[in-house]
Amino acid sequence: MADLRIYNVIILGLGFLFIFTAFTTCGNIEQTIVKSLDNDTFTGSGYHSLGIIYGIFSFSNLLAPTVVAIIGPQFTMFFSGILYSGYVAVFITPSTWSFYFTSVLIGIGAAMLWTAQGHFLVENSDASTINRNTGMFWALLQCSMLFGNLYIYFDWNGRIEISDRSRNTIFIGLLVTSVLGTLSFLALRKTPPTEEEMLNEEEGQPLLSSRMMYKQRANSAVQDAKSEFKTILQLLKTKTILLLSCCMAYSGLELSFYSGVYGTCIGATTEFGAAAKGLIGISGIVVGIGEIVGGGVFGLVCKNNRFRRTSVVFLGMVVHFVAFYLIYLNIPDDAPVVLKTSTLNKPYLTPSISIALLCSFLLGLGDSCFNTQLYSILGRVYAEQSAPAFAIFKFIQSIFAAVAFFYSGYLLLTWQLLIMVILGFTGTLCFFMVERIQNFSVDLQQEY
Repeated sequence: MADLRIYNVIILGLGFLFIFTAFTTCGNIEQTIVKSLDNDTFTGSGYHSLGIIYGIFSFSNLLAPTVVAIIGPQFTMFFSGILYSGYVAVFITPSTWSFYFTSVLIGIGAAMLWTAQGHFLVENSDASTINRNTGMFWALLQCSMLFGNLYIYFDWNGRIEISDRSRNTIFIGLLVTSVLGTLSFLALRKTPPTEEEMLNEEEGQPLLSSRMMYKQRANSAVQDAKSEFKTILQLLKTKTILLLSCCMAYSGLELSFYSGVYGTCIGATTEFGAAAKGLIGISGIVVGIGEIVGGGVFGLVCKNNRFRRTSVVFLGMVVHFVAFYLIYLNIPDDAPVVLKTSTLNKPYLTPSISIALLCSFLLGLGDSCFNTQLYSILGRVYAEQSAPAFAIFKFIQSIFAAVAFFYSGYLLLTWQLLIMVILGFTGTLCFFMVERIQNFSVDLQQEY
């Protein structure tokens, strides 16, 4: 039984590793790929595509639990993996309509995939193994930032333009990787039911046909979805969620910046010369290292400690603000918006590869600071309503990530950094206020 559950968690992690090696690499390079296309009929934007994905994802989260409850997590993940693979395949023979159509599909697929993943992970864990299994899964997932980006570095290093042949080779490889991840979900095994579940099933079997049981299961899922939606609406009116929404919104803005915009800026910097395109891959790897370091240190060492939680968020703000200032000095202002593949403006400093990669690490480190502590405070304050609370978090984060991707192709780098500084400071301040409210509530309970 235990061996089967460990097997399932490892296969689950490997499936996500393969799928997100393809998708994360794709997101990191797609705006650069789109700008380099020698195709007059293609008018798509990588920023707009990612904005559509996150926008659809945010609303699809409301329906995903119902789908998972009806068809089960395994087949939900398999179907979602097919949608991810379809999005990657579009880049082999790109066309505008298929590019945006698959962006919508993958937004839906992402919501179903992550909902099913959480359901399946809990299904294969108990109170004593949930932390270990979550750690195993996330360790495998974070490696997805390494392999695809490493290939990009070796293939693109020294290239001024990305040829059609190079693009096809990359995306055929990513497609095969994504398909392997999708097929791995078929290797998952159903865990044996507990004695209580077996007893309930035996008692209900004579009374209900399989068709009636399926209908009852679907009705139950719909009722649960309605109940959870009502809870979400109630939580949105609470002071805690309203305050934390600023921090959640900031996490969405900086998510879009490090995952899609910053790599494009590095690749468009003229002063980096022939090394610029290869640096997109290295930047993605260094961001991943920052995420892994931050997640390991702040997610585990500082768990459930109120004092350290505010300290970590403050550190995340400082780390990000240092990164933003260095990016402002080091990267040309027109890097996110140039129509060609290289910049025309000059930055304040002579662009330095070392500073650019240091900023990549700081972006990943700061992101892990905010995300680990948001998960921590939501899990503590809403221990009995964790699912609706986390749904609100993903909804707000995804909405603001979508908004940021849409304006990234139009606003100069300075304005994008300024927006993140303002919202980052406001979000950190609101996080501190929530901690103070919670500490005050605990002190009152102890007095009475």
